[in-house]
Amino acid sequence: EIKSMDRGVVTIETDYSDSDFTITWIDIVSIKSKQTYLMTLSNGTRINSSMYTKEGDSALVTLIGHNNETVKIEDIVYINPVKQKFMSRIKASVSFGYNVTKSNNLSQLSINSNISYTAYKWRLHGSYNEVRSNQDSVEATSRVDASVGLKYFMRHDWFYSLSGDFLSNDEQKLELRSTIKSGLGKYIIHSNRMSFGGGFGLAFNNEKFNDINNTNRNSLEAYLGLALDVFDVKDFNLNTNVTFYPSLTEGGRYRADYNLNLKYDLPLDFFIKLGLTYNYDSKPVEGASVSDYVFQ
Repeated sequence: EIKSMDRGVVTIETDYSDSDFTITWIDIVSIKSKQTYLMTLSNGTRINSSMYTKEGDSALVTLIGHNNETVKIEDIVYINPVKQKFMSRIKASVSFGYNVTKSNNLSQLSINSNISYTAYKWRLHGSYNEVRSNQDSVEATSRVDASVGLKYFMRHDWFYSLSGDFLSNDEQKLELRSTIKSGLGKYIIHSNRMSFGGGFGLAFNNEKFNDINNTNRNSLEAYLGLALDVFDVKDFNLNTNVTFYPSLTEGGRYRADYNLNLKYDLPLDFFIKLGLTYNYDSKPVEGASVSDYVFQ
């Protein structure tokens, strides 16, 4: 059973193995399946179709149900089985960590989770992440971020996005920042090696601070974002994105959010991974830092 193909790798499940097989997509010699799949081509076209490789030419794939169109195998960048059951379209993961040491009675909780639902023309996704620390003689610290969003895919790799981002951050005295964004985006590069795209639109920002004045802020912002995902450059994988928010109602204020995830594969399935999350605010409330970061 073909379970999926994403980031240049197809995942296959068999009855005789406890583990799934992964194969580089463009190295497949022959494939034939009557299952209907949601597919995305490198030009942004999204289709529902079954498929088989053209006889005598493994570089070409015929898409049954899409006018029997023949495309290059390298032009197919995403495959997901289309099933009628609701649960079959959901992908979710959660990581939970807890550290405790006797010295200074230090304890730390970390949670990292995400969920998504993929349909023919749209995708719904959400995430929740938390880091919380407690230690004797030191004030407890916490950082929580969450998001929920909808992407509606259009022709030529354009998409409409609607999302809500939520952040609580002790370093910036931020009790809660809620940002609702709406705008357009486009994938400039979408291949089996990398994707690169961006988006722009408007964002409504509501903030509640736990400073001495219990400051509340409401503002309208523009936003511009760029995202790069590189996943087939030898042993390197890179995922990074930046979003810039110039305020339209608070003169001279702008914010920026940056994320970086870098992974290098070592022999024997070992790897080195680096992660960075950075938030910047040019006009924080009194007594708060202009920036905050998490480095892992």
